[in-house]
Amino acid sequence: MIRKIVQGCLFAALCLSASGLAAQNSDDVLPKDQLTRYRSVKLTADLEHLNDNQKKMLGHLIEAAKKMDECFWYQALGDSDQFEITDPDLKRHFQINYGPWDRLKDNRPFIVGVGDKPLGANFYPPNMTKEEFEKYLDENPDAAKQMKSLYTFVRRGESGELRAIKYSLQFSRQFKEAAEHLVAAAELADDSMFGAYLRARANALLSDQYRDSDLLWMSTKKNAVDCVIGPIETYEDQLFGYKAACESYVLIKDMAWSERLSKYADLLPELQKNLPVDDRYKQEKPGTDSDLNAYDVIYYAGDCNAGSKTIAINLPNDETVQLEKGTRRLQLKNAMQAKYDEILVPLADVLIVEDQRQHITFDAFFANTMFHEVAHGLGIKYTITDGARVRDALKENASAIEEGKADILGLYMVTSLLESGELTEGQLEDYYVTFMASIFRSVRFGASSAHGRANMLRFNFFKEMGAFSREESGQYRVDIDKMKKAMTALTQKILQLQGDGDYAATAKFIDEMGVVGPQLQADLERVNRAGIPTDIVFQQGVDVLGLEN
Repeated sequence: MIRKIVQGCLFAALCLSASGLAAQNSDDVLPKDQLTRYRSVKLTADLEHLNDNQKKMLGHLIEAAKKMDECFWYQALGDSDQFEITDPDLKRHFQINYGPWDRLKDNRPFIVGVGDKPLGANFYPPNMTKEEFEKYLDENPDAAKQMKSLYTFVRRGESGELRAIKYSLQFSRQFKEAAEHLVAAAELADDSMFGAYLRARANALLSDQYRDSDLLWMSTKKNAVDCVIGPIETYEDQLFGYKAACESYVLIKDMAWSERLSKYADLLPELQKNLPVDDRYKQEKPGTDSDLNAYDVIYYAGDCNAGSKTIAINLPNDETVQLEKGTRRLQLKNAMQAKYDEILVPLADVLIVEDQRQHITFDAFFANTMFHEVAHGLGIKYTITDGARVRDALKENASAIEEGKADILGLYMVTSLLESGELTEGQLEDYYVTFMASIFRSVRFGASSAHGRANMLRFNFFKEMGAFSREESGQYRVDIDKMKKAMTALTQKILQLQGDGDYAATAKFIDEMGVVGPQLQADLERVNRAGIPTDIVFQQGVDVLGLEN
């Protein structure tokens, strides 16, 4: 919602003193010494195999990405200039979180006077309730498509009535400038299909019509440089989950690693067929044009750069494109390696029993993450009850339950592929113990994150089924056989909730299981006291890459 709070004394309350210590004068504000810890890493990649045109392309793509960053600031917060922050640590935290709420501490404010983060961010009017919006849709069915569109803001007219404003209008300057950079990059593209995609994406920004560019992106598989850009994910809209937030990734393909992964895309129809649920929940057939590839990411912007950093991508989100063509799964290898080295391994030293730590491996971490993205393309996209989109039926709970599905179904696929001999690296214990350690890593993202809630669901479900035990040392031991049973049971439950489109049952499941209990919270505090960062933040850009601006 628009946070343009610049009237009178309220604005003064939002401004920090010269020392920045005003943020610690309220019980409702997160103290400075409790802010989320991040480890700074450089985003670099080997560019030696790129030609001069490709290197010039990177500059244009990064400039286009910066425009998405501007747009996301508005979507997340509104007017960021309202805040006068002089303390350098708080200013840095404000920039990392795209606002005054700590995204990895359940969106607790760290600036006095701000209040709670609006569930609808800046996508809806600040005084609009869910009931008002839903009543408006019931009374104005012809307006529902635009009001629920991924690519519109909901605002009030002069008489107070609700109306939709297209992103292409609200962001006319930013989208026009981004489109110009995309077209300039297209002129430098050696790969004609990638050039066509960039031009189509430029047109999409100006028209709010993204499907054609999504279909073209599905065919851009031979290009060494890649770019994801536009309004994409709906995590920021926690009111309804309708609105897409702007973001961008600039990517360099790792050809050798991608070759290793290519064989798994052909297995998707068989994996869908073998899901452990009734046939009603697996009638949809995933597109067969899917692919799996590994990339080094060299620039993050907007939604994907806010709070916890994405380490894998599964796109497009358009269900019609998914069913026609499938999706592309991009593993962000260098960012993944940074999280593994800086967070997962030291965390395991604190929370995993010593004799199982040998099973924490990067290959298992990579594969679990990869099959998480594969799992997004499996299961069901439209309910078996009335054919509605699952994300519409489950509303604000759709993202958390979808992330929960992807995690647990990814592990189910790893298990199946190991047992069939299709996956030959490592042993089952590697994937299960690394998976358990990864739960602790992602649970630290908090309840405001769809990924964090998904991990809480899984942790508590596994606990109930005895998939792990906590020893007197305060460390955890995985029971492989019981985890396998719990994995299958949770896979079944989530796929059925999605297929039924049962909003009430899904909300109840998340409310009951998506919580951090006192014992787990105490264990996570031990991790914090050990100085282990919660996530990473990037030094990035043409200067870091050693390119001319």
